[in-house]
Amino acid sequence: MKKIIWLLLLTTSLGGCKKFIDVNKDPNNPVDVQESLLLSPLEVNIASVVSSLGTVPIHVNHFMQNIALNQPVPNTGTYTVVNAEMDGDWSNLYVTCLNNLRILNTKAETDGLPNYSGIAKVLTAYCLGTATDLWGDIPYTSALQGSTEFLPVYDKQEDIYTTVQSMLDNAIADIDKNTGQVPGGDDFFYGGDMSKWKKLAYTLKARYFLHLTKAPGHTAAAQADLALTALQNAMLSNDDDLKFSYTGAAGQENPYYQLFLPISTVVLSSNLVDSLVARNDPRLSKLVAPALQTGLYNGRVIGSVNVGSLEEYSLGGPAYADAASVHFIVNYSEALFIKAEASLIKSGVSAAQDVYTDAVKSHMGKLGIATADVTAYLSSRGTLTSENALQRIIEEKNIANYLSLENYNDWRRTGFPILTKVPNAASDIPRRMLYPQVEILSNPQPQQTAKLTDRVWWDK
Repeated sequence: MKKIIWLLLLTTSLGGCKKFIDVNKDPNNPVDVQESLLLSPLEVNIASVVSSLGTVPIHVNHFMQNIALNQPVPNTGTYTVVNAEMDGDWSNLYVTCLNNLRILNTKAETDGLPNYSGIAKVLTAYCLGTATDLWGDIPYTSALQGSTEFLPVYDKQEDIYTTVQSMLDNAIADIDKNTGQVPGGDDFFYGGDMSKWKKLAYTLKARYFLHLTKAPGHTAAAQADLALTALQNAMLSNDDDLKFSYTGAAGQENPYYQLFLPISTVVLSSNLVDSLVARNDPRLSKLVAPALQTGLYNGRVIGSVNVGSLEEYSLGGPAYADAASVHFIVNYSEALFIKAEASLIKSGVSAAQDVYTDAVKSHMGKLGIATADVTAYLSSRGTLTSENALQRIIEEKNIANYLSLENYNDWRRTGFPILTKVPNAASDIPRRMLYPQVEILSNPQPQQTAKLTDRVWWDK
């Protein structure tokens, strides 16, 4: 009898111990996270790093002569760049974004939540498109496999573009299912408005179609047709902008506000500021802050050897660079400029004119520019002609996409806005990013010998 009681006590004790061990899990290191908890930080990262404050976007704005370092040359503005500078952005794109988007997509598909999987696919397409436009050939098909594949080969950029379009088509199909849980407050971009996510998908399709107007095996007319078709279902107003709203509180400031903090030594370039001043652009005071020392709009000459006081130069203006400014990632104005360029290619100047005008007005309206000032500005710019149409469209698109990575793609595609090599330059104007040092060491591939002045596949 005593032996039986002892055995029962032992069994109870062991069972209690097992139960205790089962619940003793680290809540700070979960092995499974619900879709809503994955989506929010991914959107924050895409807004605050991938599209704005990462090293690569800042380098691109140096190459596009939008910003300048108040430092002695050589520096980034004079195209002095090394592979290791790319490490953080590459890791962020693959480890933080693409890997977690893959997890979000897989989990949402398993759980029967097509709205979440659709969003995951749209954002994956955006991140893949961003990466391949910067580096050309990149790993994807055999990447993101964890310990089963440590040395993923690089896909050709042409194949990545096919993947991007397929990803967006699949995203649209997911959204069209119109079933399952709809995101809410966890969706910082659109608050769960799936119609806007669908419009974004079509806008991105148009963007990536138009990138290939000069790509081998493609024609401008065919790509323009594809872009115009996609735009029939794309963004319809400024309300459809893909944007991120910042509170302005400590740690929640707009990334461009952080970029232009006095301790960063980054100011606006004379190339950007002087172009707005010369055109008497009514957006000047919205895009540019006057120099603290003089109250004048004064950018720094990139490549100059002198170092002045930071108060001598202009910084980003209130529409984009205040602590609580909205950050725009993809906007309706861009959709209209894509339509204007595609219409120009297909049907000529007269077809592009009204769309171009509407595109400028949409951006002016976003910034609250008075109607009379908009009219005066458009009049001063003149009507489109066969000689100036593409240049005017891209110049105005460059302003509407203020400090965006997309301006770099447009410059490489079209040659506009016109840029010349800066003084004391280490090379010609870069046409791509270097592959990161960490990738060269851990996953050597033949493409990694690329130089800053080498062109990606579609840049012809």
